[in-house]
Amino acid sequence: MPEFQPKILVFCCDWCAYAGADMAGVRHMSIQPEFVVLRTPCAAQIDVEYIMEAFGNGADGVLIVGCHPTDCHHVGGAHRAQSRVALTKILMKQFGLESERLHMEGIEATEGIKYAQAVNDFIQNIKKLGPTPIRIDS
Repeated sequence: MPEFQPKILVFCCDWCAYAGADMAGVRHMSIQPEFVVLRTPCAAQIDVEYIMEAFGNGADGVLIVGCHPTDCHHVGGAHRAQSRVALTKILMKQFGLESERLHMEGIEATEGIKYAQAVNDFIQNIKKLGPTPIRIDS
């Protein structure tokens, strides 16, 4: 039986985290391939609806990579994103989804190593959980 290959969506803040992702690429860091990056102007713009839609469309995990709360370009944006993640985790439980399928990480532009480690760790955690129990077939 082939190993489970999770489908991971990474929402990546344009101000800090995306540059960290770019830094990981420039440094040729080893990152597992089971993810797709969706670039967003700010992590605070990622609505609960978008996260839940990702799960409904087959994502096994959603990783939100934004700025550190003290360094957010949009003052307070990281805090708003953290609040939405907490709210979404409550909603996920009502749908039978493990809260570990959603994670938020603060990454600075110079933290390519931290970005690669965060993505790899998240993918490993999702592999342990297995496929998402919910999926909307189109």
